[in-house]
Amino acid sequence: LERGAKPVTNFVKNLSALSDWYSIYTSAIAFIIYMNAVWHGWAIPMFLFLAILRLSLNYLIARGWRIQWSIVPEVSEPMEPPKEDLTVSEKFQLVLDVAQKAQNLFGKMADILEKIKNLFMWVQPEITQKLYVALWAAFIASCFLPYRIIGLAMGLYAGIKFFLIDFIFKRCPRLRAKYDTPYIIWTSLPTDPQLKERSNATVSRRLQTAASRSYVGSSAPTGISKDEDTSRFHTTKRGNFHEVFNLSENERPLAVCENGWRCCLINRDRKMPTDYIRNGVLYVTENYLCFESSKSGSSKRNKVIKLTDITDIQKYKVLSVLPGSGMGIAVSTPSTQKPLVFGAMVHRDEAFETIFNQYVKITSASSSSES
Repeated sequence: LERGAKPVTNFVKNLSALSDWYSIYTSAIAFIIYMNAVWHGWAIPMFLFLAILRLSLNYLIARGWRIQWSIVPEVSEPMEPPKEDLTVSEKFQLVLDVAQKAQNLFGKMADILEKIKNLFMWVQPEITQKLYVALWAAFIASCFLPYRIIGLAMGLYAGIKFFLIDFIFKRCPRLRAKYDTPYIIWTSLPTDPQLKERSNATVSRRLQTAASRSYVGSSAPTGISKDEDTSRFHTTKRGNFHEVFNLSENERPLAVCENGWRCCLINRDRKMPTDYIRNGVLYVTENYLCFESSKSGSSKRNKVIKLTDITDIQKYKVLSVLPGSGMGIAVSTPSTQKPLVFGAMVHRDEAFETIFNQYVKITSASSSSES
C-alpha cells in the first residue's frame, strides 16, 4: 500500500513545496504562468496541457528514456528496500508497526468523514451557518454574474491563496489561527468522540448542579422506610454483599450493576505475577467501587475503593496496537503509584458512565456539604 501510494504522496509533497516556495525560481515562474493563464481564461486548457505533457513524459520513460524533469520541485525521499530474512522478534515488531500505522490511517480517515458529516448535519450551527451563507452567495452570484467573471474571481483567489496567503500563514501560525477561515472552520469541526466527550462534560456539569441542590437532605423514596430499605441485602457468590466487602448494611450495588461487570484487575504496582492480574466482578455502590476476586481464599484479594478517594478516572486501552477505544477503566488513588486498571470489560462504556456519574454525584455532594 505504501509503495502503491508513493507517487501520490510524492506529488502532494512536491505541490506543498511549490506553495512553500521551496525553490524560489520554480514557484515564481509557476505563479506568473498560472495568474496569466487565469487572467486570459486559459486555466483549464493549461491544466489539460500539463496532464498531456506528464502522460507523454511517462510514455517516453516507459520506452527507456532517462527523463528527470518535473513540473514541481522534487523533495521526495527514497524509500528503503524491504529487509530480508527477518527474525521472529523482528517479524512480530513489524506486525505491530503495520497495525499501528493502519490504525492511525483509518483513524484519520474516520476523523475526516465525521467532520464532513457534522458540518452538513448542523452539529455546530455557527460553523455550518458560514457554509450556508457562502452557498447562498455563490448561488446568487451565479444567477447574475457571467460565468467568465465568476471563474476569473475563483481562479485569482485560488492562486493568491495557494502561492501567497498560505505561505504567509505557514510562516506565521498565530495569523493563521486568527484569520485563515477555512483552517479555523476545519479545526473547529468536532469528531464523534469529541462530541461524546462534550456531552459527557455537559452531563457531569448538570449532575454537579443537581447534586449540589438536591442531594443534601435527601431521604429514601416515599412508602419505603429506612429500616425496610437497609434490610434488603444483596448477595454475591460468596455471601451478603456488605459482609464480603466489610461495608455497612446499607451499601448495595446500584440497580444498573446488580450482577456486576466481569473484568480483570491489573494492579501495576504489584511486582508478584500472582497479584498482577485478578479475574473477578466489579460493582459500584453509592459510595464505593468494589471488586470481588473470583479466586477462592482470603478476602484480601477483594478491592474496595472509596469514590471520594479517587483522584482520576478515565477510559483505558490496555493494548494500544489493537483497533478500537479499548475495554478498560483506569482509576487513580493517592495510595497507588500507578492507576488500577479494570480491563477486559465487555460493557466498558456502560460501566464507565455509571461509575463516573456516581463519582461526580458523591464528590459534588461532599464538597457542597463541606462548604
